[in-house]
Amino acid sequence: MGTLALGEALVGALGTMTICRGGYGSRQAKDQQRREIRSGAPHPTGAPVLRDSVEAGTFEHVFFAAPAKGETDRLLRAARRILDAGRQLRSEARAGVRDLTPAEYLLTTLTAASVRLFEEILTLSRLNRGRVFPSYDYLAEATGLGRATVARGLRVLERIGFLLRQRRFKRVEGDGPGPRYAQTSNVYRAILPRIVAAYLPRWMHPAPLPDDVVQHETDRVAETEAMIARVPLHDQGDAVLDRRLAQILACLSAALEAQDNGPERESQTDPEPLPDSLV
Repeated sequence: MGTLALGEALVGALGTMTICRGGYGSRQAKDQQRREIRSGAPHPTGAPVLRDSVEAGTFEHVFFAAPAKGETDRLLRAARRILDAGRQLRSEARAGVRDLTPAEYLLTTLTAASVRLFEEILTLSRLNRGRVFPSYDYLAEATGLGRATVARGLRVLERIGFLLRQRRFKRVEGDGPGPRYAQTSNVYRAILPRIVAAYLPRWMHPAPLPDDVVQHETDRVAETEAMIARVPLHDQGDAVLDRRLAQILACLSAALEAQDNGPERESQTDPEPLPDSLV
């Protein structure tokens, strides 16, 4: 009986130790989950929403802009020009001919894969009037690059300034109280960064305004300032405020008119439009 009682006591003690070990492991898992939440990996509600994400459908009408005629071709030529310039800068730096500035070193990070991604994004921008929101998988399939290479190439384009990128999330239905969110594709807008202007040939720079147009604008500004100077001091503040208010109202009116006359917003749950346009 004594041996049996001792065995039961040992079993009970071991069971208690196992339970405590399981509880300790659970605490470790919870602490790890809290650390991941603070780092921005999973959303506190359980949805994988990344930091700096904006809800889809709330800002695209301001973010997207249809490219002008020939703009996408000029941007692609500029990117290819910078790719060659970056190679030349790396060669000169290795030979000790020159010390690279931070801007020059940034240009040397541009790769052929980044330019290929930029070309695909420009193609989508031209075909879809500036509405570009492809997924990583779509870009990988369209360019023949790996998904990791796509992610690195997009970061390079964004750091140099060729690309504006905004993360998005969308609302999804789920069980239980409270809203549910899920990450969706990013939106992109291609631009010409200022740091590349010095490395572009003269014929790729924007055409300067004619001298008569520049002189006319200078005269107009001077006349406006002279008119305000002739106004009594107690009325100058009202004149300046009225002019600024008129400018603000004009901008708001133009934005509303562009929104009313613009294309209808596509469903944010659909993939990139015209995915087979290059086939």
